[in-house]
Amino acid sequence: MQLQKSKAFAAIYAVTLASLAGCAGMSSQEKGTAIGAGVGAVGGAVLGGGTLGTLGGAAVGGVIGHEVTKP
Repeated sequence: MQLQKSKAFAAIYAVTLASLAGCAGMSSQEKGTAIGAGVGAVGGAVLGGGTLGTLGGAAVGGVIGHEVTKP
């Protein structure tokens, strides 16, 4: 069980870093949405511990990041 959590965190971390590296041509609102989704996914994985928590956190974080960075 612990090994699965470690692998999940590593995968989430890698995907978040890769998506942030691709932000060069994005607007600030798109960057805020991507960063919010990444942070939300990590938070959802930590708090929820499962796939549903991760996806829910990513969705909520993406919406918050989108709204906070509105012009």
